[in-house]
Amino acid sequence: MPRLPLILAMLMTCPWISACAPRAQRAPGGFADRQQLEPALSGDGRLLAVIVDQNGRPTVQLRDRRGGGLIPLRHLNRHQPHSSPSLSWNGRYLAVITQRGSRRMALIEDRLTGRAHPIRLPGNRDPIRLSLAPDARRLALQVADQGRWRVELLDLSGTLEPERPGGERLSDPAGATP
Repeated sequence: MPRLPLILAMLMTCPWISACAPRAQRAPGGFADRQQLEPALSGDGRLLAVIVDQNGRPTVQLRDRRGGGLIPLRHLNRHQPHSSPSLSWNGRYLAVITQRGSRRMALIEDRLTGRAHPIRLPGNRDPIRLSLAPDARRLALQVADQGRWRVELLDLSGTLEPERPGGERLSDPAGATP
């Protein structure tokens, strides 16, 4: 117990110590009664993807953190269960693992164009988890292959248009693209 007075004295004389602690905030959207799993934030922090139970099926929901409203997802209203959501920097792309028939697969929804990009894995590999790079040029997939788990990196540069963080130029002053 001799340490407790010392800690209290430090907090009273050094209020900046408590300023370093993160502030907790409940996810917006009015779903405090629902269990929310597997949160993913866009790189700019504006969008939040979570998995919620919808009619007994794990379903991805996308929320605008500013207003708390749900953002419609064109290609993810079916083919549940969903898992492992991941967002690009500005949230243009939402990657998720979904179910099509008896197979699990990765799917990327382009919210700008409205297109779906299914990621098909050869062989009997099933995706377990995924992570989309902020610029949407690469996708890391944890896969199950013959009873073993491993991570595969997929190059999406020929499939998706790269997404840049807000304010970043697409070319340098000389006109060459990065």
